[in-house]
Amino acid sequence: MARPLDPGARLVLASHNPGKLIEIRKLLAPWDIHVVSAGELGLPEPEETEPTFAGNAWLKAKAAAEASQLPSLSDDSGFCVAALDGAPGIYSARWAGPNKDFRAAMERVHAEMGDAEDLGAWFISVLCLAWPDGHFESFEGRVDGSTVWPLRGTCGFGYDPMFRPQGEEETYGEMDQARKTATSHRARAFAALVRGCLGAPPRQDATSGT
Repeated sequence: MARPLDPGARLVLASHNPGKLIEIRKLLAPWDIHVVSAGELGLPEPEETEPTFAGNAWLKAKAAAEASQLPSLSDDSGFCVAALDGAPGIYSARWAGPNKDFRAAMERVHAEMGDAEDLGAWFISVLCLAWPDGHFESFEGRVDGSTVWPLRGTCGFGYDPMFRPQGEEETYGEMDQARKTATSHRARAFAALVRGCLGAPPRQDATSGT
């Protein structure tokens, strides 16, 4: 049985990514959960040595929970391209290099795809919620779509400007942030987390992700 996360709790987001922090804070706002990032607490980022999204999410959440002695939420997500056999996948952040240059990463994706006819791509997110005593819960979300080139849009972060979700005309880089937040791979993983650990929001004047 999933362990509940009580409304009003303080939660560490095991990430130094400001874009993820903004998105998670919006998603958790209806539960009055105060989210602070690992970066704000000065916590180090553990080396991601697991071969799966779920494994790396667990590593990050576990490290933050142990260091902060607070429940910690991590997200391991990635951009997967069919023509590249799922790459960059778990290496999505590493393709951007130490300076987090995602434009260079997207240019690499485009170059390695070459003249590939299959433009299929997908985003995956695995959320892991861990407690200091070692208990954890994991939840996965996925959005399918296709790559686009040239890049479109300046919103979002990461690989958003080169990904168009299935059934949409806009890329994530062009999409209104509230709309993207409500439909993203992270939102789908978050919906599973809500079902497992949060339940209905206590605040009746707020809606998740909007």
